[in-house]
Amino acid sequence: MTKYTYSDKKDTRSGFGDAITELGNQNEKVVCLTADVTGSVKMGTFAKQHPERFFNVGIQEANMIGMAAGFSLEGKIPFASTFAEFISGRVYDQIRQSVAYSEKNVKICASHSGLTVGEDGATHQALEDIGLMKMLPNMVVINPCDYNQTKAATLAIAQYEGPVYLRFGRPKVPNFTPDNQVFEIGKGIQLNEGNDVSIFATGHLVWEAIQATEKLESEGIHVDLINLHTIKPLDANMVIDSAKKTGAVVSCEEHNRLGGMGESISGLLAQNQPTPQEFVAVNDVFGESGTGEELMHKHGLDAEGIYKAVKRVLAKK
Repeated sequence: MTKYTYSDKKDTRSGFGDAITELGNQNEKVVCLTADVTGSVKMGTFAKQHPERFFNVGIQEANMIGMAAGFSLEGKIPFASTFAEFISGRVYDQIRQSVAYSEKNVKICASHSGLTVGEDGATHQALEDIGLMKMLPNMVVINPCDYNQTKAATLAIAQYEGPVYLRFGRPKVPNFTPDNQVFEIGKGIQLNEGNDVSIFATGHLVWEAIQATEKLESEGIHVDLINLHTIKPLDANMVIDSAKKTGAVVSCEEHNRLGGMGESISGLLAQNQPTPQEFVAVNDVFGESGTGEELMHKHGLDAEGIYKAVKRVLAKK
């Protein structure tokens, strides 16, 4: 396989923050809102450079979404951001009615997602947000894998007309995708070609899937590895074609197994190309306090867990 390397580690939330700063300087229609976590979601530079277009609403997430919907009615491009748990579960009704149902051009930007929030514990670890958002008609759901891809995704959704849920995280992770990439909403990226097993990964699990693939390839197991950064709309053709070629699928995500990317894949395949599948995801439990690395390993959301899942699904072929 192609050898993937990284020169540094960066947090994906900084990719969002740097893109927002760039957008603020390029487009006066861009407006930023946050719920008392300016520094945590990396909106500080935008706030300093464009104070007239920055709104810290305090701990009022529902109000923030209502304001964002109102800004969109005036032709603005609002980016509303706070922790994933608070911008999904806490404010779901407002998102459903004022953004998705109304088809407003609002960008809902979720930081500190998944288990890698770590020591903040279960109350802050959003493991249900992808499911909540993908079930809403009109909502696009994006989960990029590193700093560069998060920056590219943020720039891309500013050009997209309609509701978007963009998910990113706090920890520093390998930054390995091109810094000049063009982000295509709804288009998966093939990282390795193989005919033994398909691995579909999203977010922080993409790098772990690369590490697992290298080990599997060294054993003569040829992996079709695909980065599904867009969960809705799913790249249906790429998923079906890969499953048809390999006859075995592993889905990898930092999310609950129920309602996540894996279920979107299994539903698609059930209708078009029934295929044995293993899920690398949190198995219907809440998170807990611990380091992000400890929690990811405990729940099998790492290269080792992916490797074991591949071995299990190959036994089903």
